[in-house]
Amino acid sequence: MDPSLLPSLAWFAHVAHHRSFTKAAAEMGVSRANLSQNVKALERRLNVKLLYRTTRDMSLTEEGQRLYDVWYPALIAVERTVRTMHDMHDEPSGLLRVNTSRVAAKTLLEPHLQEFCTRYPRLQLELVMDDALANIVAEGCDAGIRIGESLAEHMVAVPITPALEMAVVATPAYFEQHGLPVTPADLSRHNCLRFRQTRGAIHPWEFTSPEAGGHAFTVEPQGRIITNDDDGMIRAALQGAGLMQHIDIAVRQHLDSGALVRVLHDWCKPFAGFYIYAPTRAQMPAKVRALIDFLVEKREGMTAEFPFREGEWVLSGLIAPTVSLR
Repeated sequence: MDPSLLPSLAWFAHVAHHRSFTKAAAEMGVSRANLSQNVKALERRLNVKLLYRTTRDMSLTEEGQRLYDVWYPALIAVERTVRTMHDMHDEPSGLLRVNTSRVAAKTLLEPHLQEFCTRYPRLQLELVMDDALANIVAEGCDAGIRIGESLAEHMVAVPITPALEMAVVATPAYFEQHGLPVTPADLSRHNCLRFRQTRGAIHPWEFTSPEAGGHAFTVEPQGRIITNDDDGMIRAALQGAGLMQHIDIAVRQHLDSGALVRVLHDWCKPFAGFYIYAPTRAQMPAKVRALIDFLVEKREGMTAEFPFREGEWVLSGLIAPTVSLR
């Protein structure tokens, strides 16, 4: 490939990523006009149209989308490698972008932000909230936090919580009025608070039959309230609006205070908790290693409250003996 194309290809990748000349120009510190002329010149050299432009919108052509799908992840990988070369052995510094689900951010990161920033004063931390399983390489993030069962393949991952459970909860007043469900089948007679996932589907409630070798199954909850905000769902449950199912760590404080009561405990079996994951252990940036060590340290403080099987990490979605990241 002609090396002289590389600058224009990089500029095109940022425009395509933002779907905006204005946003890309601001990020790169150039004028919008200069960026637009550069991309037009690239189209002339390649003899192909990459973008559709109007006065208000911009979209990729089929050829532009194909080029972006291949080129942008490669560009991010190159940028990450260059950054790693500079900070691998230095004090953690620079921008650390972490893609995380909202519940993980609220329970595992936000309570410790001040402590982390004080410990690493040269770091900037950006939390990218995304409840869907993200491709952290394509999104330009340094690390991600997700439930172990949903980890992307070919990622190095370290547990930052013990095993967790899904908890079915409601207020004492709700149960006094509507009675206690004894099995998941009883939920059909209750008002269930429903959660709409990022991709639009209502999240099914997950159970495992309590007998030995019990099978896992799901129940489609029925109820009059639907939300895509887990905090809003918790607030509704605290008002006595209905039952909800959520990760136990997210409602722990309300269970401890007695504001919420848990039912169907025997039907909710432990599963892999939250993990922090990154693309590779080789040449891991000091800033990523710092966050991993910090969250593992916080995990140790949780082991008295939650059961945890020590010495596990994940590679390609499989549980395997721990390999030290130090």
